[in-house]
Amino acid sequence: MSLITPDFGLLFWMTLIFAVVFFILAKWGFPIITGMVEKRSDRIDESLRKAEEAEKALAEMDGRREQILSDAKAEQARILREASATSDSIVSKAQDQAREEASKILEQARTEIAAEKESALRDIRRVVANLSVEVAEKVLRADLAEDEKQGAYLDRLIDEVQRSQDKS
Repeated sequence: MSLITPDFGLLFWMTLIFAVVFFILAKWGFPIITGMVEKRSDRIDESLRKAEEAEKALAEMDGRREQILSDAKAEQARILREASATSDSIVSKAQDQAREEASKILEQARTEIAAEKESALRDIRRVVANLSVEVAEKVLRADLAEDEKQGAYLDRLIDEVQRSQDKS
């Protein structure tokens, strides 16, 4: 027996065993293996399909996120514009109220000043009138100390009263 050239019996038995093993594998082994390969292939295909759907969903979510961000920025800008307009309005109203208050206070001060001025003028007139009466009294006492001067003065006053009645 030689190692390089096998005998006919050995070849026969090896072929027969190969055929039996191949038949057993073909009958029960290969269908299980191919079924497992097909299941795995189906799972891979399903996973790829789900991955594509997830990728599409992510792309859609990214688009929605961008839309939401742009809407939020627009809303923020609108709110800031409204807040600015509101603050301008409040400042304007406060300034108008301050002007009105200042105008009222100024008018009140003018009224009080006019009243004080009028009161001061009345006081001055009263003081001047009292001083005039006192001076006139002192002058008349000095001038009318004598009886002759008193008579002349009374005659002059009577003439003045008659003239004023004649004119009326």
